[in-house]
Amino acid sequence: MAGLKPDESFTPTVEKEFGKENVIIVFDAQGGQPIRRWHKDWKPADGPKPESNGDLYDRMMVKVNKAVEGQELASVTFLWMQGERDAKEGHGSVYEASMKGLIKQVAVDLKREDVNVVIGRLSDFGLVKPGYKDWDTVRKAQVKVAEDATKGAWVDTDDLNDGKNRGGKEIKDDLHYSAEGYVTFGKRLADAAIKLIRG
Repeated sequence: MAGLKPDESFTPTVEKEFGKENVIIVFDAQGGQPIRRWHKDWKPADGPKPESNGDLYDRMMVKVNKAVEGQELASVTFLWMQGERDAKEGHGSVYEASMKGLIKQVAVDLKREDVNVVIGRLSDFGLVKPGYKDWDTVRKAQVKVAEDATKGAWVDTDDLNDGKNRGGKEIKDDLHYSAEGYVTFGKRLADAAIKLIRG
């Protein structure tokens, strides 16, 4: 998500649909991080729970609370793109529970039972590159979490990591998306969010 620039396609698409004055967008991303930096109750399949989880979540919520202060919100949509680090570290078996726990965490902190969830599924990168033993497990968990959610959706990214990156270099099945891929990704996230909001 760190490579996404919301103003390229996500924000314009949502604002066009609902009106700029009716939209609050809070973007917070840090590349290459495990889900435990957001999910406070994260624990591995084996061994003790780490002493410190959730620091990036706290950072995000400071931004969110500041942005929505004094506002009456008609809906809340939580967008998520992450999982590479967990796939690499072999934490795929706990990813579904972690993701569901994180969504519940957001709902509780925002005092809402009706949070929409849009998940960007990991691309095909780790299916063709070695060193990511839990890549497919995390991908499947992301789809399941989205499909199990009361108001959830997931977006495909398999076709977004070919072409030229932001630096002009040609990429193929890359970990990151092409420049055009990020624009398309933002539009897909927006379209999925709009569909959930519209019901």
